[in-house]
Amino acid sequence: MRHEQADDAAKGWLLGPWNSSLPLSVGFANAGVDEPHLHLRTTEIYLVARGAATIRVDNRTVELSPGEVLVVEPDEAHTFLSSSEDYFHFVLQTPGLAGEEAHADKRAVERGRLGL
Repeated sequence: MRHEQADDAAKGWLLGPWNSSLPLSVGFANAGVDEPHLHLRTTEIYLVARGAATIRVDNRTVELSPGEVLVVEPDEAHTFLSSSEDYFHFVLQTPGLAGEEAHADKRAVERGRLGL
């Protein structure tokens, strides 16, 4: 058993292949970050715990609220457009990647790819 808790950082990773035998990565953020990108292999699963956010996935805008889950598949470009002051989400990435493999999976995209 492991028990982890998000700290006071704005964003971070709790568990993943770099510190456990989990086949996925578990992270958190207290704000949505506007950084258009996609993942080549990774599926991201956002679990909204508190607050609200607006995220753009390809050419679709999605409003997120507490208790909602959003799944972003590989090759779907995405970015957060806004988030409330009290926003907090957990994010799962599968497969969990570490080190250079994780950096190589994430690709920046132009805002135009998202219709912005």
